[in-house]
Amino acid sequence: MNDPVLGLGLTAFALLLVALPLAFWSLSGGRSSTAVRLLVAGANLCLTAQLVLRWWESGHFPISNLYESLCFLAWGCTLTQLLVERSWPSPLVPAAATPMALGCVAFASFALPDRLQEASPLVPALRSSWLVMHVSVIMISYAALLVGSLLSLAVLFTDRGNSMELRSSSIGSGGYRQAQLATPQLQLSSVAMPAVEQLDSLSYRTITVGFLLLSVGLVSGAVWANEAWGSWWSWDPKETWALICWLVYAAYLHTRLIRGWQGRKPALVAAAGLVVIVVCYIGVNLLGIGLHSYGWFFDS
Repeated sequence: MNDPVLGLGLTAFALLLVALPLAFWSLSGGRSSTAVRLLVAGANLCLTAQLVLRWWESGHFPISNLYESLCFLAWGCTLTQLLVERSWPSPLVPAAATPMALGCVAFASFALPDRLQEASPLVPALRSSWLVMHVSVIMISYAALLVGSLLSLAVLFTDRGNSMELRSSSIGSGGYRQAQLATPQLQLSSVAMPAVEQLDSLSYRTITVGFLLLSVGLVSGAVWANEAWGSWWSWDPKETWALICWLVYAAYLHTRLIRGWQGRKPALVAAAGLVVIVVCYIGVNLLGIGLHSYGWFFDS
């Protein structure tokens, strides 16, 4: 491999490819795997080195084409996965989240033509100090929303044969207190939260972080658009789908905070958000429609 950037991408793919079956093997055994965590961490380090090297070689933030964008998204997904696993080391987390990062790296490395894998100069509109701030925030928000949605979808497949009774609040306290009145003094004892409850709480918190980052990204994008094109909002396909994505996850948070939904009902809303992100990011970019597209089908 003459290009070290592509070589690092293939190394990350190999690590994630090994981690995926091990993650499902650990899930079947009901125990978390340190090996899976190390493999995902290794893939994240490879993607970090890849992005830094591409940045150094090209002289600009590595987001000039679809290859770099997908690798950045995979980096964000693996980072989010590792942070979530630090909060709750469960085999459910890598089994749900690893396929997304693997799919991004696989698509970038094997499906894209060579011309989209090579570094290219930025178009004039992207030569701005807003590039790093806006694009990085948007991509990390997509990563957090994707991982959070996958964790929420995992709730649908956890204990499917049993009725779900979630005791934690929508915010997720990380534990449940049970009152014991056997003595005159009120005593509180900690009760371990079941796996489905932990999963629901973690998915909610991850989606909340992603939603806040997406809100910041949309605002910064509007400011940048006004600076570059003289318009705060142009209803470009990418902008429109990003707004739809924001509305879907706003509805998700509404059902959690206002309606008090937990478990399977909000998981269906998160599934809709997952579809919207795929259309917003992958679909629009591949079709080459609008000012925000990297292009492929119509530009080839």
